[in-house]
Amino acid sequence: MRFTLLVISMLSLIGCSTLNSPQPEEISEAKLKHAVKLANSSLLKQKLLSQYSEWKGSPYQLGGLSKSGIDCSGFVYLTFKSKLGVSLPRTTERQAELGLRIAKKQLRIGDLIFFKTGLFQRHVGIYLGDSRFLHASTSQGVTISNLQNNYWASNYWFSTRVKSN
Repeated sequence: MRFTLLVISMLSLIGCSTLNSPQPEEISEAKLKHAVKLANSSLLKQKLLSQYSEWKGSPYQLGGLSKSGIDCSGFVYLTFKSKLGVSLPRTTERQAELGLRIAKKQLRIGDLIFFKTGLFQRHVGIYLGDSRFLHASTSQGVTISNLQNNYWASNYWFSTRVKSN
């Protein structure tokens, strides 16, 4: 019993994971209007691509927050803080609690995209438009991936639009 509790406790501490299982839902356009407008979409995309060019290829490191190693939630945290002036929590679990849930077809540049990548592992990235998203991948480091890729499409969990404070 103690061993099982210890294993569960350790797994819940993983930076890119959560034990919660909220379900994606489509919300009305009226509710979406109350979501934060970080900038017009072309300026926002330019800022996100600037972050990508600065961090491209930086390796993945669980709990990392530097160019020598960074995890998915840390990359989202630093990107929102440095490029968009928005303070987000540090972990995927806490980031998943923010914002308004949106359907995949409602995605806009800057929305957060969450994935279930294992039994207890979760992953987060930032939507760039055209089915692409920016994230820190365990295999490629900081990269841009396509949502239509079989791996990401089959592990898609839900998306959120970050609300204003």
